[in-house]
Amino acid sequence: MTYDNLLTSYQPITLEEMSGIRLMNRIDTKFVTTEGRLRELLAMARDEYFVQQTEGARCMHYETTYFDTDDFDMYNMHQVGHAGRQKLRFRTYVDSHLQFMEVKTKNNHGRTKKKRLPVEDMSLDDNTKQLFLNQHLHYDVHSLTPSLANRFNRVTLVNRARTERLTIDTNLCFSHLRSGKTIDMGPLVVVELKRDGLSPSPVLAMLRQLRIMPHGFSKYCMGSALTHPGLRVNRFKLKLIEINKLLRTEGTI
Repeated sequence: MTYDNLLTSYQPITLEEMSGIRLMNRIDTKFVTTEGRLRELLAMARDEYFVQQTEGARCMHYETTYFDTDDFDMYNMHQVGHAGRQKLRFRTYVDSHLQFMEVKTKNNHGRTKKKRLPVEDMSLDDNTKQLFLNQHLHYDVHSLTPSLANRFNRVTLVNRARTERLTIDTNLCFSHLRSGKTIDMGPLVVVELKRDGLSPSPVLAMLRQLRIMPHGFSKYCMGSALTHPGLRVNRFKLKLIEINKLLRTEGTI
């Protein structure tokens, strides 16, 4: 069965119905796999999950632009595993024509806090944005410029007990705005499980059965490492090797 046919076989859930989901003790876990394994996973999970549907669409288009300092301090802080590291990005929900400026902060306990502001463009020089950034970002706004752009398609699943969300990102493409290099990730798939840590997750057993193991995957860091040859990648070497192995398995490299 094709990817689209599998999604069609799921019962839908609306954004309004999802709004009541409160993940008070949230745990986020990422997995990296390929489209072939994803189809197997979707076939196994369809009796346990709903698929988010918005205005009849189940697969949404996203675009993101990340900002960084001239010397890539945000990237480097992640590369060395620095606690308290941050990211600044503009995320565009293409289908709904919405855009947000977002600051993500990883605290000393490994938790990520996200603050966001609805915006109409990616400039940093208006008063509302500067006030938001001064409140949530540790960097001087004048030191930041666009660094990496990406685009991908996202499907969101919700379990029947409504204690978790599963986001599935496909058709990933990265473009470095300073090196000029672009890379299409082909059949690579990034899955993120966002769940209440006190509740059992139906999908974890399915992932183990398919030998899809947890795999940290920062889109900003992995995209940057793959598209800018001048960046240090020491901490990411194993992840990059695993990604290349997955793509070789699919016969794309």
